[in-house]
Amino acid sequence: MIPLLLQKVKAKGYKIFTAGNWNVNIIGIRRTGEPNKFDDTIALVYKDGDGVWNTREFAATTDPGRFWLESPMNMNGTAALVPGQYKAWKIDKHRGKYDALCQRLAPVKVWRDNNKDHIFDWDSPDNDLHEGWWGINLHRASTNRLAVTVDRFSAGCSVIQSYEDWKIFMSIVKKSAQEWGNAFTYTLLEENDV
Repeated sequence: MIPLLLQKVKAKGYKIFTAGNWNVNIIGIRRTGEPNKFDDTIALVYKDGDGVWNTREFAATTDPGRFWLESPMNMNGTAALVPGQYKAWKIDKHRGKYDALCQRLAPVKVWRDNNKDHIFDWDSPDNDLHEGWWGINLHRASTNRLAVTVDRFSAGCSVIQSYEDWKIFMSIVKKSAQEWGNAFTYTLLEENDV
């Protein structure tokens, strides 16, 4: 029987990956919480080398940090990935520095918030949908401390809070790439989907 989280993904009409070992399902769960916190989850659901289902969950953010909300890089405002499923990522260098999952394979949809306060206004009628190549990556926060606030760590990317968790995440993703190729699907859900 497939894990509950995959059942929830399938119930939304999204594709799930159940064939073989190390065929990872990467799932983000966005919670409505206090801005600038690592209060979301990024999960990996996969069968290990023995064919046993595993669900690994990591504290993360799927929201932009306060710094970028107040100082957008894009004139249309700071991005946040629209919930959905996208096959758009591969292992590459985040900002040319370290291995991460980088948006290199397809465009994705984002909302943009441009009122330059420290809150992403999810339900604002001004949140236009933008589709494109935005560099919405899945990466880590700090390597030398546990990041408490998001701040500069996310300008729209999904970011794992702990460096130790990040190393585990990437080791599993790299095993998947060896078995299934360097192309990854990321499914972003909202908390009421699970």
